[in-house]
Amino acid sequence: MLTARSSTKPLTLTEFGTSLASFAHFEARPFVAVAVSGGPDSLALAILADHWARERGGEICALTVDHGLRPDSGAEIRLLRGWLTARAIRHEILTWSADKPATGIQEAARAARYGLLVEWCREHGCLHLLTAHQREDQAETHMIRRRAGSGDDGLAGMSAIRELADCRILRPLLGVAKARLIALLHAERQPFITDPSNRDPTFERSWLRGTGAVPVGADFAALLSVVRKLGCERAALERKCARLLAQTVVLHPAGFAVLDPGLVFAASDIAERAFQAIVAAIGGKPYPARRERVARLRRVLAGAARRGHTLGGCRFVHWRHRLLVLRELDDDAGPVRLTPGTSFLWDRRFSVALAETATGAVTVGYLGRSGVVMLNRHRPELRRRGLPRLIYPILPAVWDKGGIAAVPHLGYRREGDAALPEFSFRPINPLTPAGFTVV
Repeated sequence: MLTARSSTKPLTLTEFGTSLASFAHFEARPFVAVAVSGGPDSLALAILADHWARERGGEICALTVDHGLRPDSGAEIRLLRGWLTARAIRHEILTWSADKPATGIQEAARAARYGLLVEWCREHGCLHLLTAHQREDQAETHMIRRRAGSGDDGLAGMSAIRELADCRILRPLLGVAKARLIALLHAERQPFITDPSNRDPTFERSWLRGTGAVPVGADFAALLSVVRKLGCERAALERKCARLLAQTVVLHPAGFAVLDPGLVFAASDIAERAFQAIVAAIGGKPYPARRERVARLRRVLAGAARRGHTLGGCRFVHWRHRLLVLRELDDDAGPVRLTPGTSFLWDRRFSVALAETATGAVTVGYLGRSGVVMLNRHRPELRRRGLPRLIYPILPAVWDKGGIAAVPHLGYRREGDAALPEFSFRPINPLTPAGFTVV
């Protein structure tokens, strides 16, 4: 709870609005979700975001995730709800009901938290999720990544904006001192909750705080300057990479890419970033391919033997003076059953939806080699659809009890079938996402 006063000047609503406007745009009447734990940072963010949204005729919804990891969490959430209700702030509680792992609990809790928050945003048509990461969090992130041996991109810390499939995460407080947020709560006469796990030295962030590993005073200011410099450099490199991708890569809605072979010989650092982005978009992996593996890929593709190569679930194949990048068939997500009126992101790349008017469930999966043989036997004219033949096995297909019901990207649809799923290529890792943003 709030027990001491601070002489630090509170963060103002004008400063908060200026920070948001510097990197994000919103609808005329913004609808914004705010992740609120009840701690000082997130509670200050909720208060500021609420005032900001009301000024624009919009609203916020405070979202609290109950992880069920501490016996006091339920009482704390009820206390938080009372505070928010007194301010007429809408509040919803999301519960992590899954089994808890024996190890790596913080990482699992973080993944579950973001999963629940993003799911809520998707279900409620909310495009913006605000989180309360502030200046000290940014410094700690830099220190943690430095200890882990991260490169310059990782040492740039957190971006102010991160785009996901259904919403974007915004961090408008990254340049704000924690003391200014606490000062705001003092000015508002608003208590807050202190999570004891923030002082548990078994967690790396808590250990850093307890050991004094994060510098203070002038050294802290110097550290922040380094982080900001690295962030600006990363942003500039990403802009150059985006221009190169726009000039050399074509994404096909069937989930593959066609590359100008000149990309293999482009300037090293930017080209390697471009290949990382391509592998992430087509392969759908949660983490980018390592730079040394990307460098080896370029050497192989540039060799006189013109051999293909695989990386991150992708195949790189020379084709008609260009390069094809397609998903490895053995690395697919496997078939998934889809019932009428439902939708999901399949294979981390395709948004698939089946209308409520559909007569029954279907299975979504790759066409596969056996499916190609079946189509060649019964519909040989599909060979002339213009797509490279080696793409066929990894095309999304719809199956039911009668066999192949549809292969949308070949224009095949079995006669007599009514509603079938609609596919949209929406990779969880966009080729050119919102670039790294510094506030």
